[in-house]
Amino acid sequence: MRQRSLFSLPHLPYQIWILALGRFLSEVGTGFILFYTPIFFVNEVGLSSTLVGIALGSASVSGVIGRFLGGTLADSPTWGRRKTLLLSAFVSAIADLVLAFSNNFPPLVLGNLLMGFGMGLYWPANETMVADLTTGEQRNEAFAITRLADNLGLSLGVMLGGLIISVAENYRLLFIIDSISFLLFFLLIYFTIHEPKRAENDTVSMMKGWQIAFGDHRLRLYFIANILFTTYISQLQTTLPLYFKNFTSNGGFTAAIISALFSWYIVTMAISQLPIARFLNRFSRINALRFSLLFWGLGFSLIWLTGIPFTSPLIWAILGLGILAIATVSYTPSASSLIVEIAPSNLLGIYFSINSQCWAIGYFIGPLIGGFALDQSPLVIQSYWLLVGLSIGFSLIILYYLEKIMPTPS
Repeated sequence: MRQRSLFSLPHLPYQIWILALGRFLSEVGTGFILFYTPIFFVNEVGLSSTLVGIALGSASVSGVIGRFLGGTLADSPTWGRRKTLLLSAFVSAIADLVLAFSNNFPPLVLGNLLMGFGMGLYWPANETMVADLTTGEQRNEAFAITRLADNLGLSLGVMLGGLIISVAENYRLLFIIDSISFLLFFLLIYFTIHEPKRAENDTVSMMKGWQIAFGDHRLRLYFIANILFTTYISQLQTTLPLYFKNFTSNGGFTAAIISALFSWYIVTMAISQLPIARFLNRFSRINALRFSLLFWGLGFSLIWLTGIPFTSPLIWAILGLGILAIATVSYTPSASSLIVEIAPSNLLGIYFSINSQCWAIGYFIGPLIGGFALDQSPLVIQSYWLLVGLSIGFSLIILYYLEKIMPTPS
């Protein structure tokens, strides 16, 4: 058989490509509103930053509920993955319309609660659907393709959102376009995606399914390690921009340089997503996660060098973010594929629901730790990224014990 290039497109079921297209469309819409929601509601509507922060944070609360319900519905024989994805897209579209016509605090909270709930429903069902439609050899690349669609859609959405604001100066239009993107995703799922067939005797009751998941020692070990991975990613989006602005050895980067640095990070992810997934396919999922951890440690160590006097912080920042981009793309598909190996086939939705809670926890912990560290003495701030890099040792230990209790491949 002819060897495929690291950069060639994988051979996947057509429904995976449709899911990826749907995710691209919905992420374009998300990119429209990602950075502009707080600006609009503070500067245009006139709400305080505190109230807007509370409203945006409410999405995390409903997101936790949505994830639990999404996992349960995805595994339900009477509901399933497809209907859960349709419900998610519908709720998210309604949420955007509520936000588009919000003029005060209560509808802003309602819109964010609906958006968090819709996104919570989405992740377990979507990840489970990808697992259903692929085999073991295809799965890592399938997850990589859908993650690539996410990154490309989000990047394009952020750029187009800024263009629309600069030309039309209409923030509400962004929410309407985002709502349309979710409706397009709804239509794609409705007309092109079919529910995978499952045997009735392969199902278990909701309470029994959650009991099995919470009692799975492998899942508990993975859960702890995965929280650290998601905390790392949250640091990139919350703590690192502020650090670059105020604390590098040259007194901080300008906003234009910071924007260029994170554009470099996104482009590196997009270019390396498929080649890295294909390269890691030759290893076990746990070894792929070890590979990711080593790049997290190296990347954060390079970021630490940006605070060392008499160095060139911009060079270290470019190298560090390039390495961290590889760490990110080697983590996301490998982690999802490992869940498939851990979970019973009839409890994939519940297991992916628990997996997605790691993201909620990581995005709660990361900003708290990072913000606290940046408020400390210069010595603590200067040492912070090195300590973050060294923390990979904790996850390496957890992966060692997880590997010992994983079944031996036949």
